Amino acid sequence: MNILVWHVHGSWTTSFVHGKHRYLVPVTPDRGPYGLGRARTYSWPDSAVEVTPQQLRREEVDVVLLQRPEEMDLACDWLGRRAGRDLPAIYVEHNTPKGDVPNTRHPMADRDDLLLTHVTHFNELFWDNGGTRTAVVEHGVVPPAVQWTGELDRLAVVINEPVRRWRVTGTDLLSRFAEIAPLDVFGMKVAGLAEHLGLPADRLASHDDVPQHRMHAELARRRAYLHLCRWTSLGLSLIEAMTMGMPVVALATTEAVEAVPPGAGALSTRVDALLEVAGRFVTQPDEARRAGAEARTAARARYGLDRFLADWDRLLEEEVCASR
Repeated sequence: MNILVWHVHGSWTTSFVHGKHRYLVPVTPDRGPYGLGRARTYSWPDSAVEVTPQQLRREEVDVVLLQRPEEMDLACDWLGRRAGRDLPAIYVEHNTPKGDVPNTRHPMADRDDLLLTHVTHFNELFWDNGGTRTAVVEHGVVPPAVQWTGELDRLAVVINEPVRRWRVTGTDLLSRFAEIAPLDVFGMKVAGLAEHLGLPADRLASHDDVPQHRMHAELARRRAYLHLCRWTSLGLSLIEAMTMGMPVVALATTEAVEAVPPGAGALSTRVDALLEVAGRFVTQPDEARRAGAEARTAARARYGLDRFLADWDRLLEEEVCASR
């Protein structure tokens, strides 16, 4: 199958393009948000091919995978065909709803020309999808090449844009955990975070936009993984950390309550309870190791790449066959 898919979310797209299909990834001269092309900090197979808008006119496309409302018009302009009418279309929603939750209406609500696919059951439940057909394909991750060692008594966090997103990503809670152990924060636009929080450099270190394989290697050396997001979809970095065997300290919000099983660490809406467990992991490496083993088993069983790709193959084939 030839699948048109924009590079929007690096980790999710990395898993998606590891399937058996040919993936047409738009690229523009400026490599802007609608033409990023192939990833530069993730490892993608050769089956993910960069195509310009001009080249797309000559490509045979079997299905369009949309992730932003404006891609409907882009697909029409670049392909000369209408997604959902002339070509089967699937819209993937990665995010939790914003605004008047739980009454937030999805921009693709009440459409009969596409399938609205959510990445978590929480998202499907909380978005108002109207009469649009929906499906859920849970995340799957490419297994990191490293295993947890946890020799550093530090806590790891992965957040993109922690200053702008602040309470959404739980950035305001980091100072309390920095009292338990030094923090290492990885992600995009994390530089200068210690200053924003009023923390000394020895309590919080920022690692800005580190390539994925290097980030995994560094995460694996930290004692435990912090997931303090109040209102975001399920972060793939959390699943990757669990897959490596990292114990987890997480807020019991959104889909985390499904992803983190008992025994894999701590899951609570009580920050004091999370602080207590984080402190134990720092001082008791054996307890951290046992929790990490539980996390690894759970993540590999539920969020394996093979299951993810099989689910997507089934859904893609159903949509393409139904349109013929």
